[in-house]
Amino acid sequence: MTDLHSSTSRAATPVGPTWIDRWRAILGALTVVADERGVEDELLRAMTVGGPGGVDRPRVVAFVNAHAMNSAVTDAGFADAVAQADWVLRDGSGMRMLMDRLGRAPGLNLNGTDLIPRIVARHAGRRILVLGTRDPQLSVAAARIRDELAPGAVVEALDGFQAPEAYVALARAFAPDLVVLGMGMPKQEQVAQQLRRALTHPCVIVCGGAILDFLGGGATRAPAWMRRLGIEWLYRLAREPRRLFKRYVLGNPLFLSRARRYAAAVGRRRSSA
Repeated sequence: MTDLHSSTSRAATPVGPTWIDRWRAILGALTVVADERGVEDELLRAMTVGGPGGVDRPRVVAFVNAHAMNSAVTDAGFADAVAQADWVLRDGSGMRMLMDRLGRAPGLNLNGTDLIPRIVARHAGRRILVLGTRDPQLSVAAARIRDELAPGAVVEALDGFQAPEAYVALARAFAPDLVVLGMGMPKQEQVAQQLRRALTHPCVIVCGGAILDFLGGGATRAPAWMRRLGIEWLYRLAREPRRLFKRYVLGNPLFLSRARRYAAAVGRRRSSA
């Protein structure tokens, strides 16, 4: 079964004052896809400008993993930006464990590093705006998008260290069909919402995390067997221990503890109801 929804079919969910409320809002917005057929025939088709059943106005794609859920605990603005995305997709084994604990079908793991190139490929020959990282990775990523992933696309790029107003001004002038953001959390999610409010033409705005670094050669993927086992985070930690120590070594146990507390809170609410 495929549970696909966007802002056209669900009411906006306020994030609320506590981290429990913020997690509830994000999980309530989650788009679950059960199988690869649902990804190709429904999800990607809906994320395409110009195709049948595609987007009709600016829409945002966001990904949530354990780090995103931890960030939502302390940053209400970030939690709200994620919860208000048109598609909120599960990324990683931590989120699968949370869904299992809640008795919810987790669906496929839809990490951005694998899914975003497929979204880009659907916009061959169109206008693509790339915002994030820095040169030389940015220029290499833009060239790969133009020459390999989306042949014939007109690509414009700007580094990820500008004020949000600069991205809005460029997007208005360029009028892209697809925007790929690679600024990291929480900036990219907040910029995505500003772009959605500012633009009036149909376009897809994707919160891509490290996708531009991967495409630009600044980061490498874990071996396929690690990705299949859901432990790509170990590979990244081994390569960048200082930068990622807090996110993974401290953050993963904290997320699992919060997952237990959240599930218990949900259970108590169900019992009282």
